Amino acid sequence: MNKIYYIASCDTCRKIIKSLPKGSDLVFRDIKQDPLTAEELEEMYQLSGSYEALFSKKAQLYKSMNLKDKSLTEEDYQKYILEHYTFLSRPVFVINNGVYVGGTQQNMLQVMKALANV
Repeated sequence: MNKIYYIASCDTCRKIIKSLPKGSDLVFRDIKQDPLTAEELEEMYQLSGSYEALFSKKAQLYKSMNLKDKSLTEEDYQKYILEHYTFLSRPVFVINNGVYVGGTQQNMLQVMKALANV
């Protein structure tokens, strides 16, 4: 099952969702309304190989909690992502056993290519 994890109130996520091909076979998960489970995060971790790769260092909480001044471990990244949705870098696509994190142009080209092969 191919999925997109996003936040409905995020302008970047909305723009990306609008750009997806019509009829894309994706399950949409608004992680603000329906929080990420430990199992889902573990699946993303297995595919990406790192909790840090899934972690958003752009989150306002990251700055306000002074996390940038701390030396975070993989366990810390995991804990923070599970504690608050804003720490997950968004959107996250899980497509055909591949994970695509964030909305960079290069990443979105990979997502479009992966969706074309579904």
